Amino acid sequence: MKANNKTFVITGGGNGMGRQLVLQLLNKGARVAAIDLKPEYLEETKQLAGKNAERLSTHVLNITDQAAVEALPDEVIKIHGSVDGLFNNAGIIQPFVKVNDLNFDAIIRVMDVNFYGALYMIKAFLPHFLKRPEAHIVNISSMGGFLPVPGQSIYGASKAAVKLMSEGLYAELKNTGVRVTIVFPGAIHTNITSNSGLEMPKANKGSSSIKMMEADKAAAMMIDAMENNKFRICVGSDSRMMDLLYRFSPKYATNLIAKKMGQLLAN
Repeated sequence: MKANNKTFVITGGGNGMGRQLVLQLLNKGARVAAIDLKPEYLEETKQLAGKNAERLSTHVLNITDQAAVEALPDEVIKIHGSVDGLFNNAGIIQPFVKVNDLNFDAIIRVMDVNFYGALYMIKAFLPHFLKRPEAHIVNISSMGGFLPVPGQSIYGASKAAVKLMSEGLYAELKNTGVRVTIVFPGAIHTNITSNSGLEMPKANKGSSSIKMMEADKAAAMMIDAMENNKFRICVGSDSRMMDLLYRFSPKYATNLIAKKMGQLLAN
């Protein structure tokens, strides 16, 4: 589905990949409803949109609030007339600790934002999408959704849930006009750590061992995947490499990432 003259809803549209998705879709001639928790982030995105801001609406909303999400389609349709696509981009990580040391408040928060937030958005907009000539759902999982990362086991579980839900949706919607794309980003230069209310462990600060892809390049790849109706896409050389390695030998890939990323648990 081509972006021009279509309307998209983007969660986490106030910064990082979400902001880049907003700006790049606007540049392609789309209308966009940007969703974020922080109004100041949305205002920055609006300012960066320049003359394209006339096709942008901003909505301060907590995607874990089911009732608020259920009211969102009417709000967006009232402004834009219709909706053709959804990018479930918003997400947070967990504190860098083992499952044994992770409290249930943190576990529930991660699952609420990453899985239930995406599910609420899909359930809210899918009935409308099914009435459109064509529509597209892009769900952003993570390399951690198919490959376990020490100290991020619950985050990975939440993204694995997004993966399997997306694949199930794809199968369920094959005979409709709604397409589904699942995205597996690797290390992307965003503010996900600070947005999650966390700090990177000291062992990782200033580390040059992990080369991160810039958010604008990641967003461009995601939009291209949507426009070409791709089923799945790995974003970043690290994600592509580990996807292949994990398919070949899950145990070897798990041991390798545990060795490489063990510094996350150094403290």
